[in-house]
Amino acid sequence: MVIYERQVRVEAPLSEVWTFHATGDGLVALTPNWMNIRIEEERGPDGDPDPEELTAGSVVVSSIKPFGVPPRQRWVSNIVAREESEDEAMFRDAMAEGPFPHWEHTHTFKALSDRETLVHDHVEFELPGGPLGKAFGPFGCLGMEPMFRYRHRKTKELLEG
Repeated sequence: MVIYERQVRVEAPLSEVWTFHATGDGLVALTPNWMNIRIEEERGPDGDPDPEELTAGSVVVSSIKPFGVPPRQRWVSNIVAREESEDEAMFRDAMAEGPFPHWEHTHTFKALSDRETLVHDHVEFELPGGPLGKAFGPFGCLGMEPMFRYRHRKTKELLEG
C-alpha cells in the first residue's frame, strides 16, 4: 500500500470549507478541466438521489476522460465515514469500482482559528498491474502531486476570494 499526503491552510472558516467539500459540486470544482469529470449519480445512504450533502453511506458515481482520451473511466466511491465537531471534521471515501485495486481518501479539516482552516488529504492506494503496479507504487505519488496541488490551489482560490 502506498500513502500520499498533502495539506494546505485556507483563510476561511471551517464551516465554509467543510460545506464546500461535502457535495459532488465541490469534487467537480476541484478537479482539473483536463480530467473531464462528470458526476453520473449521487445517492444518499437511504438510496435517495442527489442528497444535499454526502454523509456516511452515500455513493458517488463519476466518470473521467483524461485529456479527452476515450474510453471514460468509471469511478464508484462510497462515503464510508464522516465525523464533525466544532473544531474538526473529516470524511473518508473508498473506491468500490474504478482503475485502482485499492483507493481510500481521508479528507480532514481542522479549524486553526475562526478564519483559518487546515485541509489535509491522506490517500492510501495501489496502482493497477499486479506485481508490476506494486513495484511502481511509490512512483504513483509523483502523479498525485499535480492533482492535489491543483485541488489545494483551487480550494484557496474559491474560498478565500
